[in-house]
Amino acid sequence: MSNYSTFLGIDIGKSEVFVGKYGTKSTTSFPNSKTGFNKFFKTYNTELSNAFVVLETTGGYEKLFLDALLDKNIAVHRANTRHVKSFIRSWGTLGKSDALDAQALALYGHDRHQRLVLFQKLSPQQIKLNALTQRRLDLTQMLVQEKNRLQSPHADPFIIKCCQEIIQTLEAQITFVTEEINALIKKDPLWSRKQEVLQTIPGIGPVVSAMLLAFAPELGQINRRQIASLAGVAPHPYESGQKVGYRRTQGGRQQLRSLLFIAAMAARCSHSPLKVFYEKLIAKEKKKMVALTALMRKILIIANARLKELEGVQAP
Repeated sequence: MSNYSTFLGIDIGKSEVFVGKYGTKSTTSFPNSKTGFNKFFKTYNTELSNAFVVLETTGGYEKLFLDALLDKNIAVHRANTRHVKSFIRSWGTLGKSDALDAQALALYGHDRHQRLVLFQKLSPQQIKLNALTQRRLDLTQMLVQEKNRLQSPHADPFIIKCCQEIIQTLEAQITFVTEEINALIKKDPLWSRKQEVLQTIPGIGPVVSAMLLAFAPELGQINRRQIASLAGVAPHPYESGQKVGYRRTQGGRQQLRSLLFIAAMAARCSHSPLKVFYEKLIAKEKKKMVALTALMRKILIIANARLKELEGVQAP
């Protein structure tokens, strides 16, 4: 049975937040600011000690409120927007407003809280690593775009020169950010050791290993099925009656999936058991993308197992 006596749903906007409480039809609103947080805590002061709070990801607007809740040790789940929308539709609700969304989140929390994972506050170092790796990804994407523009057959000489200068700037920025990432990891003995372990896996180099530390901090702490699902490389059945279709992968963290794809592309060209694994799948007439996805999953499971062993060694 649950220890929670109150279930709150919080719909967060850029300037205002709406709070819905399970079992009531009324909602309250507060400014999305420190002043608003103080009013919220004052309003729900007697209920928050045994409350379960659900809020959605809203492009970063939820961060301040989320941090304020975590600082007071309040149980919070940051919900997947797609899951919540499906839940709302299952009740036949067609209308949409901030107040209705807050009420729906409270209902979602009440009905699903036993299966929902509480959000854990990240350390300042983890937050910085995440920001740096995301910035590196952004710069890399911009670099690809500029290089594509440079290859245009009808590019004007002035445009070509402009693209070349931007490419040089982006390459310098990528180098600078990469050095910052490496310096941050070296300051943490456990991160440094984890990066070394990850790089023992074919296909994983310095850049991919650093990004895995940022985008998959759960590596080594959960089981193989959970980590595969988290990355979106777990096969899901597609069966109905006598029909048995291809198992498909879906969901998961897109950034993590992209990293694993890069690792798999490198691993299939290496002289390692992973290459043999890939070639056996191809020999069985598996589609190349199916074989690559299986290789991605295998790399991730190996990484999870090795870091789990490391966590065991590190534990007192």
